Amino acid sequence: MGAGCDHDHVHGGLHGGALERALGASERRIADAGERMTAPRRRVLTLLLEAGEPVKAYDLIARFGGAEGQAAKPPTVYRALDFLERLGLAHRIASISAYVACSGDDQSAHAAAFLICDCCGATREVAIGEDDRLHQAAQEAGYAVQRTTIEAHGRCAACREAA
Repeated sequence: MGAGCDHDHVHGGLHGGALERALGASERRIADAGERMTAPRRRVLTLLLEAGEPVKAYDLIARFGGAEGQAAKPPTVYRALDFLERLGLAHRIASISAYVACSGDDQSAHAAAFLICDCCGATREVAIGEDDRLHQAAQEAGYAVQRTTIEAHGRCAACREAA
């Protein structure tokens, strides 16, 4: 936690039926794209969904084996992350070198924006339109944007109140 942050932030990942529904929706989306949900892809997505917060790749590698304790080989996890990101099921948050499951309800690839609390680490995905100024400027420049991730750092409401 950052300076002046003396409270715990509760992160809520998916478990039980909610996790299974999210995995089922993801599998349908992958199949609709003509791709396959392999066991490593499913495991990485499960770990991201269960976490409910950004997770660093090396933590995914360590958690990959679960109760058996067998870590995955790094290329296995990175290939799964690349695949999930390409299909819009996960996002990479570059400023904190972490990945998070997409929280979008529309089940389609979209521009992602994240509000990141520098105090407690809470990260929230917020919707932004594809017709925003960035996309408009890119279009005017003849540039075709394929993926957008915006990261905004600051303090969440709880941290601001605690200060």
